[in-house]
Amino acid sequence: MYDVVTFGEAMVRLSSPNYRRLEQTATLDVNVGGGEYNVAAACANLGLKTAWVSRLVDNWTGRLIRNKGRELGIDTSRIVWVKFDGVGRERNGFYHLEIGVGPRASAVTYDRAHSAISHVKPGEVPWGAILDGTKWFHVSGITPALSDSAAGVTLEALKAAKAVGVTTSYDLNFRSALWSPQKAQETTKQFMPYVSVLIGNEEDFEKVLGLKAAGTSEGYDELDPESYKDVARRAVAMYPNIQKVGTTLRVATSGLLNDWRTLLFDGKEFYLSRVYKDLEIVDRVGGGDSFSAGLVYSLLKGKGPQEAVDFAGAFSALAHTFPGDVNWATASEAEKIIKGGSVRISR
Repeated sequence: MYDVVTFGEAMVRLSSPNYRRLEQTATLDVNVGGGEYNVAAACANLGLKTAWVSRLVDNWTGRLIRNKGRELGIDTSRIVWVKFDGVGRERNGFYHLEIGVGPRASAVTYDRAHSAISHVKPGEVPWGAILDGTKWFHVSGITPALSDSAAGVTLEALKAAKAVGVTTSYDLNFRSALWSPQKAQETTKQFMPYVSVLIGNEEDFEKVLGLKAAGTSEGYDELDPESYKDVARRAVAMYPNIQKVGTTLRVATSGLLNDWRTLLFDGKEFYLSRVYKDLEIVDRVGGGDSFSAGLVYSLLKGKGPQEAVDFAGAFSALAHTFPGDVNWATASEAEKIIKGGSVRISR
């Protein structure tokens, strides 16, 4: 039925314009973002038939999230709706962003407690009907970190996908504000037998799977892929069902300049994209989600591992050039920069 189905939370994003602090600004930019929502949006933009599954309160924030998804080409008909009770015992979350510049890092704060998706329960989502005929299912570690019941539904979804032969991807996506490394490891190990493609960086592998990369810097900000290769091999050795492991490699030289590279392991060989040196950042939120989407798109299109990591690297590099979580880049733009296309005005 679908090329791609994703499952997770989306929040209303409120960001201060012009690099202002939140307490400094008189206006806020309103967008929508969330790990799996961002992946769905990017996949839809690349031309894949994509559905996003979530649970939302039926109020203005829920309708805003749904409407933005529709605008982006996402099938939102699989959302589970909850009636608004007038006081917010269940609600849709917000997150607040300050975009950093120079030595000042970007900063995110969350207002997502008691979100509707955190109250989702096993049996509430008809996974059999949703995944029938679907090619790919994607979820991240953010979703099970929201609550024990959300973790239960994540496992339910992965089992259902595996049972009908759907390729599955899991982005480890550790969030210290949501759970501890101990809780993350206890919960995540039950998902891994149902994962085909595993995504994560050195910090994710250490905090979520207990696999520490030798020589990793305290800030996890090295671009050297050698520190990552060992953890990828160990992950596949622990869970032989994992067919591919991918990651992004970032060095933040300033708030507006990063070096960016992507890597893919197919169980035998490692493949690297080019380094996007001094990548100018408009907004870095969602860059990793665009890498996930680029991989999903490439592998569904039958690209080989080198082509896939090149495309995912280019597509996720382009994601940094748009304000908001969503990547508005096209496949042809990504292909152009892979080939070293000019950045002169296109006329």
